[in-house]
Amino acid sequence: MNEKIRNILLTTSALFILAGAGLYLLHLPFTVYIFAIGAIGMATARITSHYNGSNFRLKRLYRIETIAAFITIGSAWFMFKNQNEWILFLLVAAFLQLYTSFMIPRVEKNGK
Repeated sequence: MNEKIRNILLTTSALFILAGAGLYLLHLPFTVYIFAIGAIGMATARITSHYNGSNFRLKRLYRIETIAAFITIGSAWFMFKNQNEWILFLLVAAFLQLYTSFMIPRVEKNGK
């Protein structure tokens, strides 16, 4: 997948996740599907991005991003089941995404 297409998919998926989570609090029935589409889109974007270098830390950070995307899919599953654990899963995924968003550029800059 092209890098530009992957970035567009990742951005729109993040917006779908944000909109789905926000609108879910209003108890609208279709918001679960918006969240799930965003979660699947994010997982697709993360699966198609590979790090082919030899830096072990970067490989680990990219794997953590992929795991966070699958945790977001788990959050959507809990939304479909109408259980409140979706909030915990979403918080864990958000924390992992935040961690990798700071660490990947730092590791790439240092080159270690």
